[in-house]
Amino acid sequence: MADKADVTKHKGVWVFAEQQDGKLAKIALEMLGKGRDLADKLGVDLTAVLLGAAVKPLADDLVAYGADKVIVAEHPELAEYRTELYTKIVCEQADKAKPEVLIIGASPIGRDLTPRVSFRLNTGCTADCTELDIDLDERLLVSTRPAFGGNVMATIICPEHRPQMSTVRPGVFAVPEKKAGRTGEITVVDVTIAPTDINVTVLESSKSDKHGTDIQDAVKIVSVGLGASDDVSFKAIQEIASLIGAEVGGTRPCVEKVLIDHGVQIGQTGKNVRPELYMACGISGAVQHTTGISNAKYVVAINKDPNAEIFKFANVGIAGDAKQILTAIVKEIKAVQQK
Repeated sequence: MADKADVTKHKGVWVFAEQQDGKLAKIALEMLGKGRDLADKLGVDLTAVLLGAAVKPLADDLVAYGADKVIVAEHPELAEYRTELYTKIVCEQADKAKPEVLIIGASPIGRDLTPRVSFRLNTGCTADCTELDIDLDERLLVSTRPAFGGNVMATIICPEHRPQMSTVRPGVFAVPEKKAGRTGEITVVDVTIAPTDINVTVLESSKSDKHGTDIQDAVKIVSVGLGASDDVSFKAIQEIASLIGAEVGGTRPCVEKVLIDHGVQIGQTGKNVRPELYMACGISGAVQHTTGISNAKYVVAINKDPNAEIFKFANVGIAGDAKQILTAIVKEIKAVQQK
């Protein structure tokens, strides 16, 4: 078990740079942006850890997005993500370099990898964070995440073990600006994989069929809640989205009602979004949902209850019957577009 003496030997911020099919995942860039902020506050280097087959060219991009150092592990067996191999390599490198902070995106890969890395490194991990900061007096990573069904926000620290680990859901942090010409240190490590290290063989991998824009990349979103889930209101929501070039999202009850797919659910048990425009239609404003829209730039809320919590997050609030309001909005948009 780590003690205070061990803790003082750890230095630096690490980010797991997820890639798939030789392309950096967006979540990796989001983690780099936040990692850069944490590293600057601590006065240490930011290191990206990149695993895969023939992925070294991606290291330059990681530097351009903010990494001071990149650790590259290449091997044909790393072409496809496999828990055992990725865990082994990340832990070996962490044991050698001893980072004080390690953050990983809470993608399907990140959620599979993180608990295993945490266990092997004998440290804790805070999952699904919505904010990360540094307590400079104690050099502690301060992780904030929803707890108790989203009814409270918990602040968690890990004072006696290193690295301090957290995962962050996609869409919480912005992708940093890419700075061409930025220089950094790229290290390619020797990777030895014995036959006994491979217990799983990937026979085939395929991506699910997806149509349209990923809800997390949408610039405009029209979102449906239970208060606008009737046929007339939902049809109007779909029409508004079509007219203004937006994606349709929604709340968990609307997923359970089979009105929308889980892939466009927004909130604590769905996705975090950061659109330019977010229309919340018939949504009460419970923290389980608003957790996912905290980074939306402009929020328009429609709810029959003038005291609904959603109005606290809205730039424009319209109190009234969703069916009537949405129908009127459709007519107004059409009238404007026909001019």
